[in-house]
Amino acid sequence: MVTALEGRDEKPIECDAASMIVSGWETFMFQLRLGDDVDDYCIKCKRLTNHSILSLVEGVPAKVRCRTCYNEGPFRKCEAPPSKRDLKKAELFNTVLSGIPGAAEAEEKKGAKKK
Repeated sequence: MVTALEGRDEKPIECDAASMIVSGWETFMFQLRLGDDVDDYCIKCKRLTNHSILSLVEGVPAKVRCRTCYNEGPFRKCEAPPSKRDLKKAELFNTVLSGIPGAAEAEEKKGAKKK
């Protein structure tokens, strides 16, 4: 949360992630609108590209369209999804771990100590 106008007698303005402050003595707010450009990870292009906002939910993009390949999808917040290989490795690890007697109890003890 960012506050502007600190140290002045006026009421401070609070901003969230959906808006940003433009510098200067006067504070202007810029909120995201339909059709605006945002950066996001494209599944088809497999890289970070410009996207157009197709829908907003509470001021945050919900659905976007890649401006390079025109693929539509949910807003991923610039995070690449895990690869299928990583998911298979995690599943195999959990399968092997479940076959070892007492391994589940050791994991529970480690989890309890961390909390």
